[in-house]
Amino acid sequence: MSTSTPRRIRKNFTLADAGREFWKHPSPWMISATLAVAIVARIIVGDWQITDAIVPVVMLALFPFFEWIIHVLILHWRPRKVAGLTIDPLLARKHREHHTDPRDVPLIFIPWQALLWVLPATLAIALLAFPRLGLGLTYLVFIAMLGIVYEWSHYLIHSDYKPKSRVYKAIWRDHRLHHYKNEHYWFTVTTSGTADRVLGTFPHSEDVQTSPTAKNLHAAR
Repeated sequence: MSTSTPRRIRKNFTLADAGREFWKHPSPWMISATLAVAIVARIIVGDWQITDAIVPVVMLALFPFFEWIIHVLILHWRPRKVAGLTIDPLLARKHREHHTDPRDVPLIFIPWQALLWVLPATLAIALLAFPRLGLGLTYLVFIAMLGIVYEWSHYLIHSDYKPKSRVYKAIWRDHRLHHYKNEHYWFTVTTSGTADRVLGTFPHSEDVQTSPTAKNLHAAR
């Protein structure tokens, strides 16, 4: 459990300030390194085909649903016992800590320990799940790009940077509703009203009661 003291809100916190803090943490570097290697490998392999344009479009359309599924089924996993053993993955434990203190910066990021298996697993999918190497590397490039966008968006929402653009205001509002209003809704991070709307977790905030467990996931009501 995090023991950090509450941080004071920093006024006039700029994007440059956010960028400097963002790159102090391991996961952006790990994902960026994967992206750089994937880009170089994709260029070397060549073999460009029309499917290399189709795969990113499909991934972009599916990514909000991917975020939703990961958030609901893994990050909000409720610890349970199986054959006497407690099943409580690292990602779920860290996410509960993140809900307890949404302003604790290290807890905003994907745990680097999880990336030690997530990144190799993603590489294995790229190499084994596609009919040709070039297409698999296109997937790897784009999933790494989406990973960086996710980390940056999630960090920025929890930082002291104030929303300016309409798109950022929307995702900022939704994710803060998830943390401070009710943890059972608004599960996407990089988009607003996409997968949540389709899957029934995008209510009007005025119609939702404030949850007593938003900062203490799975606690008894």
